[in-house]
Amino acid sequence: MRSRINLSVLYFVLPFMVVYFIFQIFPLFQAVVASLYKWDLLTSSMSFIGIDNYLKMFKDPTFWSSLMNTIKFVVYSTPLLIGTGLLFALLLNGTGSKKVLFRTAFFAPYIFSVAIVTLIWGFMFNAQKGLLGEFARIIGIQPINWLTDPSFAMPAIIIATLWWTVGFNMVLFLAGLQDIDSALYESSSLEGASWFQDFRYITLPGLARTLELVTILQVIMSFQIFGQVYILTKGGPGGTTRVLIQYIYETGFRDHQLGYASAMAFALFLVMGVVSFFQFKLSKEES
Repeated sequence: MRSRINLSVLYFVLPFMVVYFIFQIFPLFQAVVASLYKWDLLTSSMSFIGIDNYLKMFKDPTFWSSLMNTIKFVVYSTPLLIGTGLLFALLLNGTGSKKVLFRTAFFAPYIFSVAIVTLIWGFMFNAQKGLLGEFARIIGIQPINWLTDPSFAMPAIIIATLWWTVGFNMVLFLAGLQDIDSALYESSSLEGASWFQDFRYITLPGLARTLELVTILQVIMSFQIFGQVYILTKGGPGGTTRVLIQYIYETGFRDHQLGYASAMAFALFLVMGVVSFFQFKLSKEES
């Protein structure tokens, strides 16, 4: 009986595993193999060069600057996206037509494509015709050249990303809040606990698993940033916003060096794997 149940579970999982292997696992192994070759996209010529692409990568200053820009984006954006999503979830948790309306409004940008998001924020950040520039002139200050100033280009991308994706984190936190037993809050109110004590001793422990999930997902998604950077700034000004996936894309499809691009893609995969491993290990130690 137990073996028949196990086989029935396998039948349900098998279609997903086949699709996952074809579109995720197989391309990963193919990229590892391609990273060992000098592969020209135009001529389709391939010659085995071993680890030369990886040695070239370690000596490539553009690779390291792109990786550092990616890490900066992850470090700066992740706490902001998680914190804002949690704040919105706390404010909009519960029933009521107004809360439902605001939840819908905050989540709605997440369904937009990156092209629509960058079109909206490209107009917003335009110093001459954009809304932010016009507001700056109204209050009597000099408009900021958000997308051409090295000091503001990365913050501009973070702001656009926050507006675009914070609704997804909000929904996850809302689901976590609804799993917390309301009797705990009723008991704490009878004991005269403050809202901060409720948040510290009931809400945060109750959201521990959700917070872990959101953090891991957010870090992975932040490492894969590409579209909003490429469309808004194209990595400028002066390469200050060029992220690693953009450099991989340019190396593979503009410079036609698919082998070298595959090596950098595999390196990014390893970085994301190491970060995720330490996140899992840290969460286990805390639990």
